[in-house]
Amino acid sequence: MITPSYAAKMAEFNRWINQGLFACCDQLSDADRKKDCGAFFKSIHGTLNHILWADQIWLHRLAEMPAPVAASIAESVNQYDAYDDLKRERVAFDQVICDWAANLDQAALEGDLIWHSTSSDREMTHPRWVLVTHLFNHAIHHRGQVHCLLTQFGVETPTTDLPMMP
Repeated sequence: MITPSYAAKMAEFNRWINQGLFACCDQLSDADRKKDCGAFFKSIHGTLNHILWADQIWLHRLAEMPAPVAASIAESVNQYDAYDDLKRERVAFDQVICDWAANLDQAALEGDLIWHSTSSDREMTHPRWVLVTHLFNHAIHHRGQVHCLLTQFGVETPTTDLPMMP
């Protein structure tokens, strides 16, 4: 079982890493950010879109926040076509995640969450604390892919280690 302080720390870590990766992405042209590099979500832009979409869908489920603009995983990569819009929404949603996590209590992490998964087309049930952990782990996984793609473009990337967070 995780604690509310774990969620709050991970939310701050999430924001810090996103700021660093977007600063790196600012160095690339729009064409490079959208270039199909063979990643799971093809491009840096598509992967960043997917990460934001997944954060939004999980907070929609966990905290009854509005659903993301895109309706499915397949559409998630195109949620924001303009990089500036994507970046603006990322910054804004990182604040939403931080505010949500800062106000969690232990009761919000207990019990199960039941939802309908569109990707598997079935009802799912998992402990809430596992899904909050997944919210952060999912983003970490895909940000690692973005980090790899940035290095392939020759961009010097910041550390992504939790203990290095200021």
